[in-house]
Amino acid sequence: MSEKTTQKKYMNFKEVAAYSLGLFGFQAIVGLLNSYQAEFDASILGADIAIVGILILVAKIVSAVFDPVVGNMIDRSKSSRGKFKSMILKSIIPLLVMSAVVFINVPFKENKTFIYIWIFVTYLIWSLAMTLGDVPSQGIASVLTPDPTERTNVVSISNTFKQIGFSACVVIVPVVCLIIKGGSKVIVAKGETDTPMIASEYFFTAVLTAVLGCVLFSLIGFVNKERVPYQSGEKTSFKDMIGALKDNKPLMLVIVSYFLGFGRQMAMGIQVQAANVLLGSQNLVAVLGIVTAIGSMISMAICPVLIKKMGEKKVYILLSVYGFVVSVLSFIVGHFWFINPENTVLTILFYASLFLIGLQFAAVTLMPMIMTADCVDYYEYTTGKRMEGAAYSILTLTIKVCLALGVALGLVFIQFSGYSETVNAIAAGTASGFSNSTKDIVFFAYTAVPGILALLSIIPILKYDIVGQRKQEIADELQKRRAEKAE
Repeated sequence: MSEKTTQKKYMNFKEVAAYSLGLFGFQAIVGLLNSYQAEFDASILGADIAIVGILILVAKIVSAVFDPVVGNMIDRSKSSRGKFKSMILKSIIPLLVMSAVVFINVPFKENKTFIYIWIFVTYLIWSLAMTLGDVPSQGIASVLTPDPTERTNVVSISNTFKQIGFSACVVIVPVVCLIIKGGSKVIVAKGETDTPMIASEYFFTAVLTAVLGCVLFSLIGFVNKERVPYQSGEKTSFKDMIGALKDNKPLMLVIVSYFLGFGRQMAMGIQVQAANVLLGSQNLVAVLGIVTAIGSMISMAICPVLIKKMGEKKVYILLSVYGFVVSVLSFIVGHFWFINPENTVLTILFYASLFLIGLQFAAVTLMPMIMTADCVDYYEYTTGKRMEGAAYSILTLTIKVCLALGVALGLVFIQFSGYSETVNAIAAGTASGFSNSTKDIVFFAYTAVPGILALLSIIPILKYDIVGQRKQEIADELQKRRAEKAE
């Protein structure tokens, strides 16, 4: 009789810290590109922000084809270091270099055709470099420990750091703005016009974030252990990967759910513009980011407790319904606050609602990771094969496409709101601020749209059934099979 997986702990504090800090570093880089690239391209390179959104979307879709390639490379790996860790270490240099290249102030800005080609090519190459690290950093969660309860706790802790890392740019950028001579103002005094960020601020922020992020990210490759056994060196074709998804109904439900809720992270893609419109300065993006991030961290901290009591399925549904309700309420509060900005009660309610929105984000950042790991176990349970690389490459492909769709849709709202015209008018001295109409459109994209899509994402999860006793039976049976093979 084999020992139940829940009776033994596999990971020590050092490993949990390394994985958490590694995800923090990686996501700090991703968050910087996601939040500031479009604004850099528009304000420094002179590109149209809506076109930038389209270029990012196309580049993401093109680069997404690379995710299954990386997943296949992982599943075929024979590295003695570990199939996930070896790939993570290979991604460090290209990720470091391209994260800085994207923010170079090129000398051919007058030629719009060259500028758009430059933006597309550099972002595409960066996306490929990011994929090399993204797929294994997500997939390694399924092999760090064979215990599903321990895995849930580790994923929860690490994804809290991941969320902090994703929002780290809202702190790093203002700090760099203070250091760089001639940089932009961090706080706008009454009656002053905000000074836009200069090119050197973007570049030095990118270099600082890339170096720090890559150093931390490498910790996963040097410290963590891959404990769940696998058979390396097997060739997996794209047909096999599609078949694996087709045969893994729970994973398919997770993927479809993510696509339906593609706009849930849209707010991050337009956070800089939202801060400019709603608070009067893009350097106050830290205010928006930190308020929501605190709620998000609390959400991921309590998520394992909720899962233990209710199961993944019910927790996901609960957080998604909650996200819809609080997002719509936040938009309503914001609408009245824009009309009466001096009203103290509305001001408090505005920031409180942003905090409350953050409490839903375990559904989009944590739950898919946990569910995908469970789906990998389910596939091994039913077929005898483990395909972490394939499963997580499909997940990361989905995340990237959905994030790109969210950013593109968000930037369309930004363009439709009259944002660019107002920014130019403020710079020319013919306007003093954004209209309430512009604020409503931007805030609708920032809150209500993600909330509506979160509600839609529930539909496939209603049929998800790897929960409770069934999940535990799968984990125990797999542990028994591995123990018998080891004898």
